[in-house]
Amino acid sequence: MRETQTRQQGSQEQVTKCINALDFTQDWASWRDTLKEAIATAKGMGISDEEIKDIGVRLGDFLAEKVCAATKEEELMRDLWSAASPDERRVIAQVFFRTLE
Repeated sequence: MRETQTRQQGSQEQVTKCINALDFTQDWASWRDTLKEAIATAKGMGISDEEIKDIGVRLGDFLAEKVCAATKEEELMRDLWSAASPDERRVIAQVFFRTLE
């Protein structure tokens, strides 16, 4: 039992460290610039727009589930994401990416 708790705590610490390394608390403009750079890099690697949108949906799921909103914008995005159906989430991701172009 104690070994399982220690292992779970270690895993949780590792996840927390990874999330903190992503620095989601930066300002909105910096966050958008980071996403623009990531999309440009993905396109440069030959990843299609559809694949990028799929990744965006998975990222949105991850952020809504695992990351506490640090800004009003992040809180709004999390609330919209949480209320949306899977199809609506794909539309949100698609529209959001369009704003980055």
